[in-house]
Amino acid sequence: MIAHPGLRFIDHTVTVPLDHRRPDGPGIEVFAREVVAADRAGDDLPWLLYLQGGPGGKGPRPLRAEGWIGHAVRTHRVLLLDQRGTGRSTPVTARTVQGLSDPDLAAYLRHFRVDSIVADAEILRAKLAGGAPWDTLGQSYGGFITLNYLVNAPQGLRTCYVTGGLPGLDVHADDVYAITYPLVAARNAEFYRAFPEDRAQVRRIADHLAERDVRLPDGDRLTVGRLRLLGNMFGGSTGYAQLHWILDEAWHGTELSDTFRHEVLRATAFVDVPIFALQEFTFGQGTKPTAWAADRAIKNHPEFAVDADPLLFTGEMMYRWMFREIASLRPFAGAADLLAAADDWPMLYDSARLAANQVPVYAAVYADDMYVPAELSLRTAATVGNLHTWVTDDYQHDALRVAGEAVLTRLMGMAAAGAPR
Repeated sequence: MIAHPGLRFIDHTVTVPLDHRRPDGPGIEVFAREVVAADRAGDDLPWLLYLQGGPGGKGPRPLRAEGWIGHAVRTHRVLLLDQRGTGRSTPVTARTVQGLSDPDLAAYLRHFRVDSIVADAEILRAKLAGGAPWDTLGQSYGGFITLNYLVNAPQGLRTCYVTGGLPGLDVHADDVYAITYPLVAARNAEFYRAFPEDRAQVRRIADHLAERDVRLPDGDRLTVGRLRLLGNMFGGSTGYAQLHWILDEAWHGTELSDTFRHEVLRATAFVDVPIFALQEFTFGQGTKPTAWAADRAIKNHPEFAVDADPLLFTGEMMYRWMFREIASLRPFAGAADLLAAADDWPMLYDSARLAANQVPVYAAVYADDMYVPAELSLRTAATVGNLHTWVTDDYQHDALRVAGEAVLTRLMGMAAAGAPR
């Protein structure tokens, strides 16, 4: 065990099939960290599996018993999962995929979707919980995993909590972007109202990038498109201020500062999260290709033109050019094209099974969520059996991180007063 203030940790690694339909085929490792309160380490506690957002997000690395983890370990033994491809699980990065052909890499990546993550979790549940059902907490994409769990292995679930993570069940990426591009445009307007001086600052930087060959610390060229990726910060509770302070240090005389270049690199490199950049393939269902949906959708929104004034930042939209211009994504470029063209995706959510769901689900829906639109979440909530929502405009998408104890207290309180487990 590793001791942290108020916590005890135990590390677990299991070997799972790359393709769960071929249990005797190649395997990969999946890592998870057990977390328990120091004063309850020997107690027989129910399990709470944490499903991180992303896609491509590893489990958190807690420093002490605080936030939602501090609240959860009062009553549960928490399992922080590094979803396949992330963290200490067999990683997917530019280095680890070296040598794979584009078709082989595309075939490999197809096994890194919610259904495979659920099957991994079931192997962990059998090993750690002795097959007993456990509770889950799904943040953002973790809620997408939760709904697939309810479809494919509801017997493994006791109670589910979801924070900002109810997806549209039968929507295409086109449908999502039709909602999120206007949401991101509205966030840009709020940002420029909050920091009106940044309107000219952003245009000056963009003009400079268009005229000069500016390099980031890793050698990548900093383009206007890459600059605009910083708008992904806007969905968090402090995103406007974060971006403002980056822009505040943009210049050193007539050149962009080293500090600014470093901050842009840090926010847009995707070194350990290529699956996040590849995310469109993780949402594919049925016979309609995703076909670089964000690229196609932006053409319907002239306010996002590169010569628009003010220049608008983009949000959680991933573009084909990223896989040509960003070093850590270049090895995935060919595979990304193949995945974007694929038209044979298995369905992830069975509406009939979800309508008949009996596992109690308690979900926080953030009314002003930039990443997982409340419109789609509430539509889903109305069709899933035994799902109870808390709709709030008090928080942004990162509420579990910045106000985790309050959020989890609210959801667990709903469970205590609500439907039987």
